Amino acid sequence: MDDKPIDSLNMIPLIDIMLVLLTIVLTTSSFIATGRIPVRLPQATPDKADNSELLTIEINAQGLIFFGEESVSLESLRDKMKNLDRSQGFLVRADKTVQLQKFVDVADLLKQLQFTRVAVQTDTSRR
Repeated sequence: MDDKPIDSLNMIPLIDIMLVLLTIVLTTSSFIATGRIPVRLPQATPDKADNSELLTIEINAQGLIFFGEESVSLESLRDKMKNLDRSQGFLVRADKTVQLQKFVDVADLLKQLQFTRVAVQTDTSRR
């Protein structure tokens, strides 16, 4: 029997494993970063965030848009929002029966005006 102690460790298999793990992490992170998750469920868990500083935009079942308590058109909503600080947060509340296009119009307006702090209120009571 040869009882010589091991003088060196072969690092090549360890490097191969690390490269494979690095490839998996980079591939997975690029899918997440580019938003390739196709669908999000309409229900959400309750959030404990402070909504007191958010301005509210509501769309009722008839498709009317309300900014605060005032009924507005999409064009007048644009005019009201132009002078607001871009770091201002918004809470969008839309009736579940409203046409999707109305919601998309409001979301698109927020995007065009470069507002990034936007939350959508959902019903979390049904589980």
